[in-house]
Amino acid sequence: MQDRLPALVLNSEAVPRNTMDETPGTKANPSGSRAAGSTGVTDERLMLAFSQGSSEAFRELFSRYKQPIYGFFRRRVSEPAHADELAQETFLALLRAATRYQPRALFRTYFYAIGFKILRAYRRKAAFRATFFGQRNSMPDPAKPDATESGVWVRHAVEKLEPLDREILLLREFEQLSYAEIADLLRLPLNTVRSRLFRARTALRNLLEPTVESTTKDALHSSVQKGERA
Repeated sequence: MQDRLPALVLNSEAVPRNTMDETPGTKANPSGSRAAGSTGVTDERLMLAFSQGSSEAFRELFSRYKQPIYGFFRRRVSEPAHADELAQETFLALLRAATRYQPRALFRTYFYAIGFKILRAYRRKAAFRATFFGQRNSMPDPAKPDATESGVWVRHAVEKLEPLDREILLLREFEQLSYAEIADLLRLPLNTVRSRLFRARTALRNLLEPTVESTTKDALHSSVQKGERA
């Protein structure tokens, strides 16, 4: 994902110029949703600073989340360029909503919620195009040249999961959100998240085991054939 958005913030008249040192404290989640990093400031404090005009705070948030949000979209749309555009759009939405920000939840949950809204809008447009123009949208193509064989199996198996189970699994295993964050993000009871995640992991394991067993047999058969020819 290219570093384009910080320049937009620096040139934006909508965000006044303050510094992170002028950030007031907040009682919402003192521990923060992510390690403070080199700045010594949590995500929540950075977002609060940005909402009050700190362009430096936005640059730090962009640095922390540009790759995670790109990965979030890359696992859910077919084209890398589309994933990059959606990631940029998410940061732009964050920029537009900055003055309305209230630290009621972890920043990570808040940010991915914006990403989900943009993803849903993208999928609605893709469904419209598929219906009226015959264009298709799907999960990332597992047959790309740089994909490993094991990665191909996993992607095929993940695609076969029920949509909600797949989403919970991706949020937990790739975005590494906690159960509570997933429950908050998807507006589900915590026990539902736990049970659906367990079901998704079980289903994924069952889908992968026959493939692994078959591949092992094929490898052994190939080895035997080579030995016979030798």
